[in-house]
Amino acid sequence: MKVLKVLLIIFLLCMFAGVGGAVWVYNWAANDLPGFKNITDYNPPLVTTVYAQDNEVLGYFYKEKRFLVTLDQMSPWLPKAFLASEDASFYEHDGVDLTAIARAFVANLRAGHTRQGGSTITQQIIKRLLLTSEKSYKRKLKEAILAFRLENYLTKEEILTIYLNHIFLGAHSYGVEAASRTYFAKHSNELSIAQAAMLAGLPQAPTRYNPYRNMRHARKRQEYVLGQMRHLGWITPEQYQEAMDEEIELKSMPDPSWKTGAYYLEEVRRWLISEYGEDATYNGGLTVTTPCNMKHQKAAENAVKRGLINSAKRRGWTGPIGNFTPADMPGILEEGPQDSEEIMDKTRLMKAFVTKVVAEKASVSFGVFKGEIPIKAMWWVREPNIKKSHEDVPNPKDARKVLKKGDVVWVTVAKAPKEEGGIWTLDLERKPKVEGAMVSIQPDTGEVVALVGGYAFEKSQFNRATQAKRQPGSAFKPIVYSTAIDNGFTPSTLVLDAPIVYANDEEGKLWRPQNFEGTFDGPVLLRTALVKSKNLCTIRVAQKIGIRKIIERAKAMGLKTEFPHDLSVSLGSAVVSLINLCEAYTAFPRGGSYVKPRTVLSVKSAWGEDLFTSAPEVSDAISPQTAFIMSTLMKQVVQNGTGWRARVLKRPVAGKTGTSNNEQDAWYMGFSPYLLTGVYVGFDELTPMGKWETGSRAASPIWVSYRKAVEKDYPYEDFTEPPGIVMVRVDGTTGKLASPSSTKEFFLPFKVGSEPTEMSRSGGSGSSGDGPVSDDDLFKQTF
Repeated sequence: MKVLKVLLIIFLLCMFAGVGGAVWVYNWAANDLPGFKNITDYNPPLVTTVYAQDNEVLGYFYKEKRFLVTLDQMSPWLPKAFLASEDASFYEHDGVDLTAIARAFVANLRAGHTRQGGSTITQQIIKRLLLTSEKSYKRKLKEAILAFRLENYLTKEEILTIYLNHIFLGAHSYGVEAASRTYFAKHSNELSIAQAAMLAGLPQAPTRYNPYRNMRHARKRQEYVLGQMRHLGWITPEQYQEAMDEEIELKSMPDPSWKTGAYYLEEVRRWLISEYGEDATYNGGLTVTTPCNMKHQKAAENAVKRGLINSAKRRGWTGPIGNFTPADMPGILEEGPQDSEEIMDKTRLMKAFVTKVVAEKASVSFGVFKGEIPIKAMWWVREPNIKKSHEDVPNPKDARKVLKKGDVVWVTVAKAPKEEGGIWTLDLERKPKVEGAMVSIQPDTGEVVALVGGYAFEKSQFNRATQAKRQPGSAFKPIVYSTAIDNGFTPSTLVLDAPIVYANDEEGKLWRPQNFEGTFDGPVLLRTALVKSKNLCTIRVAQKIGIRKIIERAKAMGLKTEFPHDLSVSLGSAVVSLINLCEAYTAFPRGGSYVKPRTVLSVKSAWGEDLFTSAPEVSDAISPQTAFIMSTLMKQVVQNGTGWRARVLKRPVAGKTGTSNNEQDAWYMGFSPYLLTGVYVGFDELTPMGKWETGSRAASPIWVSYRKAVEKDYPYEDFTEPPGIVMVRVDGTTGKLASPSSTKEFFLPFKVGSEPTEMSRSGGSGSSGDGPVSDDDLFKQTF
């Protein structure tokens, strides 16, 4: 009995010592445990996705490429594959699997080194989200304690969802959705058993088992996972064999970011950072919808690129990129296209190596292809001369005077060969330094369907559509003339087109404004002054109504800039951004109110919560009658004036060109009731583009090229005439009612009560039919 008592005492002492030791160890490991409840509000770094119209992806923003998906949004084989690989008893343990730990201990003891771990999926989450990767007993104890606590706080499904979204799976991919896109160009709900097993083999060593780097190792790991799934009875022997026999095709889902719509995407990025901060933009997993229409966007980018290339070519030939020896050719050709699909875009500039030149053509190699540049494709080659038009310079007649063997030049495809492996017909090109921009808006909603900020985003991220401010020149005149319409002028008011000189007594300078053509037409209708973009007429109108009223009207139409308080403001001397000028112009097709351009329609959180929803922001600016009169007059700018190139659309289109001093900036603003588009062209530094590089020649062809590509998507529609308008046929010389003897007539809109009532005299050539009138007399007659 004494022995039994002693043994019992010893047993109790050991038991108390063990419990006490266990309590001490627990307190030792748990005294500085991090809180784990933030895991329950799982908020990992996620990809922000920006959508264009029709659910097309415009681009992504991220620091870790991770897309959040729930278990029901995955292939059912994915969770099974990962459990088979990492934690087969996941649904049976409470966060720590003592059997797995013992098994791993024995395996590592036999191997003499660490061969496998015994961590559960719960422990792996704890390690990745709360603890460091330090290898110590204390860290492992902390991991086990936190895993047990987490298992009693979250459901198994919640823990597994966190794991499958957080795990790093190589190739810059975090979580199963990103990995599915990276390795198989599929979403995670589309994966086969074989593909799911290959992904499940990655966590052990994402780099080693990366199939892009080492398919043999990846395949071996995949076979292990499939074997585990079969052993556990999660797949049948037939499914196992089918998965083993499946050929794995690696393919990455294309990332559209910073390709088509790069300037648009950058504008969205800047807006998101300003509204939500950089962390939310790159890690928040936001879903952003934009009104960008990819068809419009592609057409806009192609139009801008081609227009800028053509503008550069009109400034003449600056020679080849360089001249090289045949030994340099392989390196040059490697830079070129390797696939025929790459070169069908006729705005894509490619380097070509000249291999032979004869009088009528140059033979070249570009990428893996052969081509020729015919002499007719060199029509524009001349010495740079910004004072002359290319029509003034004879075309070259001999290709040998332009190119020589070894030259490297820029080319685009003009015509594909009839047979594979044939000779491509190419155009000789010049890479532009001139820049440009385009903004296209639906005026009813303010939605920006296309935005281009320059020739190439990879070359320059500066957005000339939104960030550059330049003089709009005559593109500002519709604002002046709309002010005039509300201050006693009508479309048939006579305005004098004659020389004028202003003295600046303070500076001791004289200002002698000129018309672009340098000619004068005497008295002309207000309608004609706008259609022919007469500077001198515009200045006289501005002088009569006052600069203050013009500036007030510009601000009322939404223009945000500093306006000079002198007559030059009427000719567009105040600098504006393209998108802001488009905003002001929306007042014309909208019937008097302007709408703020919208590039973001909505923003949702990673969990689908609405964070932002935009609605049209509309402000009243001018009367519906004034808006209709101006739209009608600008339709005549297209039919009879500087906007003539837009006639090719054969639709009711209104427009206005603009050119600043010395052809430094060229503009074309054109609109129909359903779409308003503005184009800007100019050097980033204030540099003349060359004589005749006007809004009509440099900017309007870009506008036309874009609109031709998208116009058929809209029904035929003219501007709606509002109440209070009367249409009258007037004499084009006197501005009075047209008579049977009128030689020139215009059908013009008037506000009711302002229309002419007197019939023009037979053969009248002035406001009274008695010949020329003086500047003072003209204004006396009209007011």
